[in-house]
This record gives sequence, C-alpha cells and structure tokens, in this order.
Amino acid sequence: MPPLSASPTPADIASLSNAGGDSRAPVGIFDSGLGGLSVLRAVRAQLPDEAILYVADSLYAPYGERDDDFIADRTLAIGQWLVGQGAKALVVACNTATAQSIALVREKLSIPLIGVEPGIKPAALQSKTRVAGVLATYSTLRSARFQTLLERYAADCRFLCQPGHGLVQAVERCDVGSTELRALLRGYLEPMLDAGADTLVLGCTHYPFLDAAIRDIVGDRLMLIDTSVAIARQLERVLAQHGLRADRPAETAAPVLPRFYSTSDGCHQQQLTRSLLQIEAAVERVVIPSRRTAAPDSQAA
Repeated sequence: MPPLSASPTPADIASLSNAGGDSRAPVGIFDSGLGGLSVLRAVRAQLPDEAILYVADSLYAPYGERDDDFIADRTLAIGQWLVGQGAKALVVACNTATAQSIALVREKLSIPLIGVEPGIKPAALQSKTRVAGVLATYSTLRSARFQTLLERYAADCRFLCQPGHGLVQAVERCDVGSTELRALLRGYLEPMLDAGADTLVLGCTHYPFLDAAIRDIVGDRLMLIDTSVAIARQLERVLAQHGLRADRPAETAAPVLPRFYSTSDGCHQQQLTRSLLQIEAAVERVVIPSRRTAAPDSQAA
C-alpha cells in the first residue's frame, strides 16, 4: 500500500526540525508497541488538525518484561529519533516507559513531554465500594512512580493490583477476543469481582483495545478507567502553553493523516490500525539503535 499523500513527507518533516517551535511540526507519539494507538485515537479526536508521527518499538515489546535500564535506553533513543524527525512535542504513550524513564527523558530532550500513568486518582474518586482493581504490567506496578500514586490517592480505597501477563502480547498479535484471551482475562477479573471491586483501572495503553472482551466478562459490574482522553487534553494544554497548536487548515485541505513507523515489520500495526481505528495507512520499518540494542537485535530490524 503506497504512503498516503495527505501525510507530511519526510522532507516536509525535516524542513521543520529546526524551525524553533513551528506549530506546523508534528506531534510524536511513542509506545513499546501497539497500545499507544489508543492514545493516538484520543489525540486525533481532541486535536484533529495536528500532524502525528507514531512509533511502535515492536521489535522489543513488551517493555513490561524488560529491565529498567533497557526501558530507559529505548525510550530515550526513540524520543531523540522523533526530535530528529521534527517532532514539536512527545507523548510517551506507554505506562511502563513513563513509570521507569520519563524523568530522565524529560531532562535530555528539548521538546515538551507528556507521559501517561494509571488512573488511580479517578478510580479513588469514583469507586463506591472503595475497592478497585488495577490491570497493569509488572514493571509499572513495581515502579516508584506507581507506588507514589497509591500513597497519594489510595488512603481510603483498596486497590487490587494484578499484573496483566500475556495481555500486551495478545494485543500485539491483534487478538482482542479469542477464547484463550477471554480465559486469561477471566482469571484476572473474577477475583476482583469476588473481592467487591466496582472499578477497574486499565493501567496499560494496550488494554483499552480489550474493552469489549472485558465487558463480556464483567458486564456493568466494573467501571473502566481509561486515561487516554485525559492525555489528549493534557497534550492540548501543553501545546497551547508553548504556542504550538496547529493552525486550522483551509476547508478544502485534505485531512492530516498520521505517519506510522515500527521497529518490526509493522504487519500487525497496519492490521490493528485498520480494524480498530479505521485508518488505512502504510507502516514504515525503521532502525532506531540505542546503547542496549546496537547489535545484534537492531540489525534484524
């Protein structure tokens, strides 16, 4: 499938890379894989005039099973790559990467950063039973950032924290409803229901794509907390604060479509983008070397 002409070309992007805060420059969105597409969906709804570069580090996904240094190394490398492509702001659309490396990356990059974090605060505010479940990666749950969230907002609310082993991998292979996936989810969710939970925090950006499967299991017994809309609104505020909001195009202009990149072959990314976001777009395979992946894995990309 040829690239879509409505998207900015690499030459267009390069011409903006040193434009000193050009509002026409794209927003970079990065995830370890495909979960950040849920954030991209919310950003496009909130900010339809913004050009977007989306990078999936699928060759090294899932980050939830990687060590902290590896996660920080990859997050910084991809952030720097996006800056080199002319990105005016970066959304780290990965709870694990945010939890383990956002402070380091913010120090190193020259553009505004927006991270994501599990919706502990809204869950604590909205739970009636004062029991809430959290599905997240193991790395997110053990991070100091997550523990700080619990300490800050969970004084009178009991949080049942469940590592979602296998869920990221399922979404990465475009499995959002198989029998095996539903059995895995049931094992995670039924103990929460038995414990009286009435709220579920989706603590990984992959998990909103499992919304239908989760609903089939829990019905209306759990209110789902997905923070992607809040992330899009925060991006809007940050762009406005820095004078970086894109100008509204002329009425006759073609819609601005995202450009998609992957460190893997991009096949599943293209499939998920088509089926869940209704976007037909090519996925460009890229090599983004870093200290931990200089060889041999990156050569396979």
